[in-house]
Amino acid sequence: METVTAKKTMLECVNLKKAYPTPKGDFVVLEDFQLKIKEEEFISIIGHSGCGKSTLLTMIAGLNDITEGNIIVDANRIQGAGPDRAVVFQSPSLFPWMTAMENVMIGVKQVFAHGTKKQREDICKYYLDKVGLGDSFHQRASSLSQGMQQRVGIARAFALKPKVLLLDEPFGMLDSMTRVELQDVLIDVWAKEKITAVMVTHDVDEAILLSDRVIMMTGGPYAKVGDVAHIEIERPRHRKTTIEDPRFYEYRQYLLNFLDH
Repeated sequence: METVTAKKTMLECVNLKKAYPTPKGDFVVLEDFQLKIKEEEFISIIGHSGCGKSTLLTMIAGLNDITEGNIIVDANRIQGAGPDRAVVFQSPSLFPWMTAMENVMIGVKQVFAHGTKKQREDICKYYLDKVGLGDSFHQRASSLSQGMQQRVGIARAFALKPKVLLLDEPFGMLDSMTRVELQDVLIDVWAKEKITAVMVTHDVDEAILLSDRVIMMTGGPYAKVGDVAHIEIERPRHRKTTIEDPRFYEYRQYLLNFLDH
């Protein structure tokens, strides 16, 4: 009989605290925050504005100092930013004068420094093609629509082959139609790459569609994990069949009830 090997823990937040000093004493955003994420798991984090979701994500990315506790990626304690974690922000932050290909190449050059020029180009082309930009390799970022720019941002993150993919409301600035398109792009590319992913979102439907688990944070200050929903809708997931599944609406109501309190 084939044995199913247990997935290892890829990302762990241990006794995490984030405080900002103010003249009236520390303002504590997160306290006693604990989270374990398995390899190849897709996690969404939801909660009210100001509960520290994005703060947590930037701490995992190594872009925001940890006040207390540890963040461990693949058994190593993080110390600052690193290529093992790639971030897709709400705004794609591309260099406007560079082409889609050149924007993706910046990180690929660093991570695959020993590869040949052709190997690096092939990696860039592969991921740009995967996000639907196969005809736009050589277009300048400034000439791309906002949705296309965000596709470049997604390709750039996957091309780094990170251990953890961090998504900070990646579709928050897009119109609803583009948002739906890019959710489908993300779910397809992630299903092939199976990179451990952590996404911050305000969109309950998006969280259910994409995630294995949805982490619900308590309101700040002193925010921590309030509840966890295990999304047991089978993968691969397709939008139509997922939203026709009666469990989708049960999960949705559960998350909305949590946010209402």
